[in-house]
Amino acid sequence: MVTNQLGKLVKLSETDQTVSAESEDVRGRGVKDKDGEDIGTIDDLLIDGRENKVRFLEVASGGILGLGKTKSFIPIDTITRVEDDVHIDQTREHVAGAPEYDPELIDQGAFYEETYSYYGNTPFWSAGYMYPGYLYVR
Repeated sequence: MVTNQLGKLVKLSETDQTVSAESEDVRGRGVKDKDGEDIGTIDDLLIDGRENKVRFLEVASGGILGLGKTKSFIPIDTITRVEDDVHIDQTREHVAGAPEYDPELIDQGAFYEETYSYYGNTPFWSAGYMYPGYLYVR
């Protein structure tokens, strides 16, 4: 269990921080799955305030005029490349089945653990974890 090993992750938009390089600010960009299919748009970045690193993309999909949008948190470890869009190594269907994020969760650590496991990524708090090397905040 990870509850005592990490602080609460927060949305970048709710802090006074920014992405260290403007070209790395992927908010507003589209997300494509491994087959090139649209998943949604990056609304925000979930950051680890202790290490100043982005941990999840908050991706919105569906809805009309902002209503009925579904939010997904996708670990940045799934990113395969960043161009005009952000490409990930998962299918749209897989993302649609991901654990739902509830901001009122008492044990957010369990959500992070479940999400990393679902996507098949090593959790960032695990021994030997290597940060992907992009999306730093300051």
